[in-house]
Amino acid sequence: MKSVLYLTFLTVSQMIAAQGAPSTYPADEPVLQVPGCGDFKIDGLGTNSAWDLCNWTELKPLDGKEALYDSRIKMLYSKSGIYVLFKGEDRMISTNYTEDQEDIYLGDVFEVFFHTDTRYPLYFEYEINPLGAELVLLVPNIDGSFLGWLPWKYGEDRRVLRAVHIEGGSKSPGSAVTSWSAELFFPYELLQPLGNVPPKPGTEWKGNFYRMDYDGGERHSWSWVPVSGNFHDFKSFKTLRFE
Repeated sequence: MKSVLYLTFLTVSQMIAAQGAPSTYPADEPVLQVPGCGDFKIDGLGTNSAWDLCNWTELKPLDGKEALYDSRIKMLYSKSGIYVLFKGEDRMISTNYTEDQEDIYLGDVFEVFFHTDTRYPLYFEYEINPLGAELVLLVPNIDGSFLGWLPWKYGEDRRVLRAVHIEGGSKSPGSAVTSWSAELFFPYELLQPLGNVPPKPGTEWKGNFYRMDYDGGERHSWSWVPVSGNFHDFKSFKTLRFE
């Protein structure tokens, strides 16, 4: 059994390496500077003073429509993991998904993509919704064919820490609200199978951030940088530079 598993892993690794030549990115692409910080406890509001080390980065509408709501993110890194803070205006919690690892992108959601090593078409995807449900995936994207894999032994020091805060309403489907925020911590222990982890000053990853909202029964989408086709257009991801 062990030999079969080894051969399977070796075959997949060879496929990825064969198709994983570094992508070419424009020299003038957007860059998100990621300051270093000490570790802290998250609360969903982003009240820790460490967040003062970085400015907000706006997410822009993807669908060509006028921005329905303000949406923005911040990002930090420590010796043990990555911190991401999302905040977005809203009028209603438009999702019924309460369980983890469901198709939560069919409702209101915030998404994070980390492509840590551009030699390989392999990246990390994380989604969270206003009800606190999450979707965690490792995605091999071979010639545009992608399907996420769930993390093995996802727990303890290999689990994303998450905290969601709702303003102006309750954390329940259909509730009227004024905004929601999500504060996340991604431990390196979880990202370790990916290359170029952990980052150090000067390290560069590629990545993107998205939001989807379904108020009024119509989907609205935002992103840090635009993509073509779908959110898995990883060759359009831009630089995350660790200070």
